[in-house]
Amino acid sequence: MIRSSYENSVAALLNQIQSNRERLDDLRLEDAKASEPTRVNETSDTSFSEVAKNALNEVIAVQEKGMALREAYDRGEDVPLTSVVLAMQRSSLAFESTLQVRNKVLKAYEDILNMPI
Repeated sequence: MIRSSYENSVAALLNQIQSNRERLDDLRLEDAKASEPTRVNETSDTSFSEVAKNALNEVIAVQEKGMALREAYDRGEDVPLTSVVLAMQRSSLAFESTLQVRNKVLKAYEDILNMPI
């Protein structure tokens, strides 16, 4: 009887060790995949103007969503106030970010114009 409980304990420990080894192998595999360098296309078909247009369109979409939620809340529809506030904050943040990017681009343009030749 003592021997069988001892054998059961040993078998349980061996199962735990095997389980831990499998988990460790899985973690090593995930780590190896994560450490592989990602390839980035060196040439891109998108131009600066396309990127700028896409960014502005995203800002417009965020602002429209915020306004739509606010108007729905004002009409008394079942819209949580927290959703309205978050949407308006996202809208404000997107606009402020766009404004800052515009200012940086204009400053860079002025710096280029003022460069001595």
